[in-house]
Amino acid sequence: MRRIIGRSGIETSALGMGCWVISGPWKGGDDQFGWGAVDDDESIRTIHRALDLGVTFFDTASNYGAGHSESVLGRALAGRREEVVVASKWGWTFDERTREAGGSDASPAYLRECLEGSLRRLGTDYIDLYQLHINELPITEALDLVETLEDLVADGRIRSYGWSTDNAEHARAFAIAGAHCTAIQHDMSVLRDAADVIAVCEATGQASINRGPLAMGLLSGKYNDGRTVGRDDVRSQNFDWQIYFRDGAIAPEWLPHIEAVRELLTSGGRTLAQGALAWLWARSETTIPIPGCRTVAQVEENAGALQYGPLSRDEFAQVEEVLKDARSTPDTKPLGEETPLNG
Repeated sequence: MRRIIGRSGIETSALGMGCWVISGPWKGGDDQFGWGAVDDDESIRTIHRALDLGVTFFDTASNYGAGHSESVLGRALAGRREEVVVASKWGWTFDERTREAGGSDASPAYLRECLEGSLRRLGTDYIDLYQLHINELPITEALDLVETLEDLVADGRIRSYGWSTDNAEHARAFAIAGAHCTAIQHDMSVLRDAADVIAVCEATGQASINRGPLAMGLLSGKYNDGRTVGRDDVRSQNFDWQIYFRDGAIAPEWLPHIEAVRELLTSGGRTLAQGALAWLWARSETTIPIPGCRTVAQVEENAGALQYGPLSRDEFAQVEEVLKDARSTPDTKPLGEETPLNG
């Protein structure tokens, strides 16, 4: 399965790999923003296996691990850069040496500074898709960046750009402001549709880059037994946007919804995770889900979804019927400016 990224003409796999989970620890004060300890060698093996299985889209951010995610991705892609599409993000400050998170900076000067750091860590001279990472930045401030972004496209430093935002109004304004805006990254899964943002993507020729396609691990099925994540894992932090986990364990209100669609999503031999990805592909031809992977086994399961493709029209309709009332039940606050994450 292949996708064209919005109106850019850039072709990539219909499935990407999210690289937040390979970032390792980084924090701001007492808040943890990583997914716990990582094995960089296993992360590199995972990226290589993704490539072997046809995954060619890799999404990271300058601040993930205070630059560590980009560095590991750069090491893994050495000698294979032309085979892949690399997406990164900017907007949050950090100390690369101490791995401390800072605040946001939406200035054109920081955009250029951050890009240079990303290019260095990734070991490349261009980024295919560069995304604004401040979810709720006022529209006027975001639009002030378009001229600089267009200049960077003209200079060959980036090929296209977008915004990581869950706000449909913001997405629309950015999409129509610049000729090379081609993607909106936003939270979406079978448990949490994003109809307003999808409508913007379809109307304005933008790719829908889906972060959280497995609901931060809920749709892997492995947390249903009550297991918890470590205290250095972002899912243990109880941020107000963290709706899927509470005190490091699955938030119990989601369990009935997962069970309600389990049989439908696993039809035809799919695993639960593969069915969740299939729902996203059936939802819109604009979608490119980017599940996080930090082991070879995880990427093999996720990439296996490519063999099955999207849910059939009938399967999709059945899932929608089952979940039509359930999606509005849990709190669904978007990721906001209060943390340097949103993707």
